[in-house]
Amino acid sequence: MTVLENSPFVRACRRLEAPHTPVWFMRQAGRSLPEYRKIRAGIGMLESCRRPDLVTEITLQPVRRHGVDAAILFSDIVVPIAAAGIDLDIVAGTGPVVAEPVRAESDLARLRSITPADVDFVAESVKLLVAELGETPLIGFAGAPFTLASYLIEGGPSRTYLKTKAMMYGAPELWNALLSRLAEITLTFLRTQVDAGVSAVQLFDSWAGALSEADYREYVMPHSATVLRGLRDAGVPRIHFGVGTAVLLEAMGEAGADVVGVDWRTPLDVATKRIGPDRAVQGNLDPAILFAGWDVVEREARRVVEQGRAAPGHVFNLGHGVMPETDPDTLTRLVALVHEVSAR
Repeated sequence: MTVLENSPFVRACRRLEAPHTPVWFMRQAGRSLPEYRKIRAGIGMLESCRRPDLVTEITLQPVRRHGVDAAILFSDIVVPIAAAGIDLDIVAGTGPVVAEPVRAESDLARLRSITPADVDFVAESVKLLVAELGETPLIGFAGAPFTLASYLIEGGPSRTYLKTKAMMYGAPELWNALLSRLAEITLTFLRTQVDAGVSAVQLFDSWAGALSEADYREYVMPHSATVLRGLRDAGVPRIHFGVGTAVLLEAMGEAGADVVGVDWRTPLDVATKRIGPDRAVQGNLDPAILFAGWDVVEREARRVVEQGRAAPGHVFNLGHGVMPETDPDTLTRLVALVHEVSAR
């Protein structure tokens, strides 16, 4: 067993006993860190994601500062669809904005397949990071087909997903053609990261919680399964995460995950009963709790660790990403606390 395979993070993902509950945070590299804001000053998000030197430094920042058990590649879920020919920008304070949304069959031609060469900067970043990280695993990631489709169809972030659902229900052939193309792009993007050396991957279906279980299983799950099951032979754990997905947890596991990410709305012991004994769980402290004072943070973190003991493997995380206003020192203390109270 390699050093990385034997790391607490990978062991927990594989439902093996670990010396402590491993910790990492979604969006741990980012706006909560003053060193991140300094190095990103005046540089656009997409440009930052395409510069391996920047990606490497930004990815390493929270590992140095917080002592987390895994790094996650600094990137964005729209990087592969930009590489596939879509004209988009990541607008500060808004998110991804697509110049010409995809709403008709003729629009599909603008979304071509990608090859590893189209995202060679990602492979270079991963190789640089693996060399720097040593015994700390690196997580690669991508957006799931449904979440990517929502940005492409809506033209940007949405609260209602009206145009997305209208296509899903009203034009199922176009819908499936779009999601099939996105699944292919996503699988290539993740394969590129695996081949370059990441120790695990996370598929973010951030907005799948907008769907019923029946609709998820019919319209979305087959395309997520194309991605996750396409990585069965990759030899790395596959994490699947969404927000507001309490009713989808079982299905998201069935799509091909080794680890199911759980947001803060569902206790981990309850989630484990839904997901079953064949998958680990990840989560699930509410990011807002980090603003409530240390006594509250400690109490709630201990609760999450305790509820996580019901799972066959538990990776401690937040129930969504670190908020920009979070005090970095609170995250550092939280990592130490989880390590201490979960030590075996």
